[in-house]
Amino acid sequence: MYRVAIEKLLKWKESKRRKPLIIEGARQVGKTWLMQEFGRQAYAETVYINFDSNSRMANLFASDLDVNRLIMGLELYVGRKINSDNTLLIFDEVQEVPRALASLKYFYENAPEYHIVCAGSLLGIALHEGTSFPVGKVDFLKLYPLSFREFLMATAREGYARLLEQHDFQMVTSFKQTYIDALKQYYFVGGMPEAVQSFAENKDFNEVREIQKRILAAYEQDFSKHAPNEIVPKIRMLWNSLPSQLAKENKKFIYGIIREGARAKEYETAIMWLSDCGLIHKVSRINAPGIPLKAYEDFKAFKLFVVDVGLLGCMAGLRQDTLLDGNELFAEFKGALTEQYVCQQLKTIEDLGIYYYTNDRGSCEIDFVVDTGVQIIPVEVKAEVNLRAKSLKTYYEKFSPQVSIRTSMADFKKESWLINLPLYAIDELVEIC
Repeated sequence: MYRVAIEKLLKWKESKRRKPLIIEGARQVGKTWLMQEFGRQAYAETVYINFDSNSRMANLFASDLDVNRLIMGLELYVGRKINSDNTLLIFDEVQEVPRALASLKYFYENAPEYHIVCAGSLLGIALHEGTSFPVGKVDFLKLYPLSFREFLMATAREGYARLLEQHDFQMVTSFKQTYIDALKQYYFVGGMPEAVQSFAENKDFNEVREIQKRILAAYEQDFSKHAPNEIVPKIRMLWNSLPSQLAKENKKFIYGIIREGARAKEYETAIMWLSDCGLIHKVSRINAPGIPLKAYEDFKAFKLFVVDVGLLGCMAGLRQDTLLDGNELFAEFKGALTEQYVCQQLKTIEDLGIYYYTNDRGSCEIDFVVDTGVQIIPVEVKAEVNLRAKSLKTYYEKFSPQVSIRTSMADFKKESWLINLPLYAIDELVEIC
């Protein structure tokens, strides 16, 4: 299975300023597979250490963090010599031994020749709870579910993925039905590696759903096992409310949907916990599109999206026969799946700030406004071929952005102030603009 992140890891390996690398991402997005596959492709040897319930590793790192001593202990543990020139050291579930995280500082300062990558399903929580490791001594890489482009490649449609990258939209339009069919499949299957692998091999939607149900059950178990007891019920209620939140015409998060009378301060910790786990994406409102967008963030208004469109469909009980009903899938849940899909693809674009805009009266709403670091781009999402862009026009007349994007099922079209970018090409947004 091809992952774009492999290319980022190869760049990291060759970097002269390389630091120990921490891979962040939700449970089951493929962190362990990625690290091992990277080791297989780029190194002569791989040393894999899983810190979960590993008392020997806990004891090794409990004492002093002298790098030479740690390397000797790791060599004894794996039963072979560790050569810094051609060996990848993998620390998996590293959050289970906080001192192993702390040791990364000493590897960077005293033994930078060692190549170390770390990951853990709940690593984000450990980091935000103040686990001791020095900022500036490690590199970070965020891993998300497979993007639509990666899904195309995983399902034997590499040529179609390359065509999108080449921006030959005349050719793309000739094959648009293939892209639309693949996108329908992606809405249902999503990007969780196990679900994609199963679908690529068997084309069995029922099997995909069973896998998604197992993943969601594992998340529920994590709530009980790892979250503070007092917020577990709130996490569950919030998590289960997300399909209803996204089904609204206006997808702004409303606490009252969780339960009547719910208030922000009751659920702030639950939102932060789910966000730190990588299970939700929080997209805040901005009140003006200035550079940088973060300076114009309205912390009181936001949307919450799920980590994966396939999991959202599973949570909402989306039936597979919807796939056969023309373009109805794209309009299902008032476009909830489509907006979730777009958010998920935008998240895979590196260094992209993602927000949304509404004016004070609520008469103009732009689904996403993104900050590339160079320009601010408004993005209006249309679930079908409906090309009315009233809000986008209003936004354009008020703020005069260099370029405006409408993404829909319509073909690629460039007008004086507007680009219609097909939904299946949304991750090419930055290159096109």
